[in-house]
Amino acid sequence: MRSSNPALLSNPFSGFGLVSESNAMTIRGTVYKTLALLVLVLLPAAWVWRMFYTAGQNPAAIQTWMYVGLIGGFIASLATVFKKNWAPLTAPLYAVLEGLFLGGISSMFEKAYPGIVMQAVSLSIATLLVMLVAYQSGWIQPSENFKLGVVAATGGIALVYFVAIILGFFGINVAFINGSGLFSILFSVFVVIIAALNFIIDFDFIEQGARAGVPKYMEWYGAFALMVTLVWLYIEILRLLAKLNERK
Repeated sequence: MRSSNPALLSNPFSGFGLVSESNAMTIRGTVYKTLALLVLVLLPAAWVWRMFYTAGQNPAAIQTWMYVGLIGGFIASLATVFKKNWAPLTAPLYAVLEGLFLGGISSMFEKAYPGIVMQAVSLSIATLLVMLVAYQSGWIQPSENFKLGVVAATGGIALVYFVAIILGFFGINVAFINGSGLFSILFSVFVVIIAALNFIIDFDFIEQGARAGVPKYMEWYGAFALMVTLVWLYIEILRLLAKLNERK
């Protein structure tokens, strides 16, 4: 849930030195690499999805792959954040591992609420496009106050989820996160909004990086940042739609 975008730092482009134009980050290159990561997410996700239905919709058949994807993806994301020059390797690895997890969780949501996955995918892509239009048109300005606000909200959400996970180990269910009551739904709506606003920070980082002429491997890092936000948004939309279905 934490935004991987280094634009959240005070000076994300310091320490790179001079880079030749042919070896510098570009917006077009970042777009191509984002599409490549998206393919690397979809392929293992489709494989796990097929495995789930081939096994008679048995969660046990995909549970191991889900945990491999969840834990491995988390480790790969940390490696990418702290070693940005590793991004050409760790970003694709993150995408593949995250695909394993998403394929598993999506298939189980689909079993419980038929049609929910296509709705979540459509809403996630639509949100990405709307945020891109809002950024390019200047409707939403990535000012320093805006970034600080989104970072603070994102950090607060992460803290709430972390506490909820710890409480879950002791058998304590946090209803406003996992329930289907009105407050729980409003909380999910808030989280979806914050996840969507992280796209603005990602777009700004990519544009600023291209202008600053940072090394070309940062294209992979920018693509990784977008993918982290998109994955988070998709999961939160899935959760929100599931809560709404439970109230029917």
